[in-house]
Amino acid sequence: MHISDLAPVAVVIVNHNAGSLLTQCVLSALEQAQHVIAVDNASSDSSLTELELRLPTESRLQVVRLENNIGFAAGCNAGLSASTQPYILFLNPDCILQENSLQRMVQVLESDPRIGMVGGYLVNPDGSEQGGGRRAIPTPWRAFVRAFGLYRLAKYWPKVFFDFHLDQQPLPQEPVEVEAISGALMLVRRQAIDNVGSWDEQYFLHCEDLDWCMRFQQKNWKIVFVPDAPVIHYQGTCSRARPFFVAWHKHKGMLRFYRKFFRQEYPKVLMGLITLAVWLRFSATVIYYVLRNGYRKLVPGHD
Repeated sequence: MHISDLAPVAVVIVNHNAGSLLTQCVLSALEQAQHVIAVDNASSDSSLTELELRLPTESRLQVVRLENNIGFAAGCNAGLSASTQPYILFLNPDCILQENSLQRMVQVLESDPRIGMVGGYLVNPDGSEQGGGRRAIPTPWRAFVRAFGLYRLAKYWPKVFFDFHLDQQPLPQEPVEVEAISGALMLVRRQAIDNVGSWDEQYFLHCEDLDWCMRFQQKNWKIVFVPDAPVIHYQGTCSRARPFFVAWHKHKGMLRFYRKFFRQEYPKVLMGLITLAVWLRFSATVIYYVLRNGYRKLVPGHD
């Protein structure tokens, strides 16, 4: 296939110990995009070695090696700086593009100049829809509703007890505008990035995608979910080995997100309760991992 037949897209893949999935991800991207940039966040496994052994002379693949793990957002910005195409696909290394999925997302992006960001249909390996591929912004109220199970009341009062996890709703038959998509699969217009700004590097891991979606909305760029652009996501591949590290940065990111966008909208007392709830959630997560790891040591062979 000639390069002019490929989508005018630079695929940015930020890798940190994704193992053999990194090579599969890159191969799927090279089949559809003009340029692939693998940004390695100081991996300690063989993922980068395997990739270079498999594709030693691929001119459309660029590898950016970082000496330290600078985080997902900063890694994305490093890949963005190395790209020249008009569209950039930010793709997790544990995602496998399916046939023509990138072309379909580009087609939707080009259908309206006000569309700044497009996301595809994220699915689990078993074919079921994955949460996060299409969602609403988890405002403090929506997060409260979700945490305490009040979303079950949405059938009576849908506007008050709205569930921001849109994957619980029927799959739309055509592209639809949403408030947010997942950073695991984000096709973005360069013109929109020039207008909105790059990823916020104050996030190390998690919530940086929600931050970007909020900023795109503030600048009146549309965000669209494309249901007929499937991508398989082996979720958690890069984070499974360090659950405490990931949990810490996830909850830290949540607090930054809430303070950055909702501090002026909610009373100080409520923001204080939100902060407390986030750290209680983090504490519960740590206790869960400690108990789980202890059980595994006591009862070998159980996951």
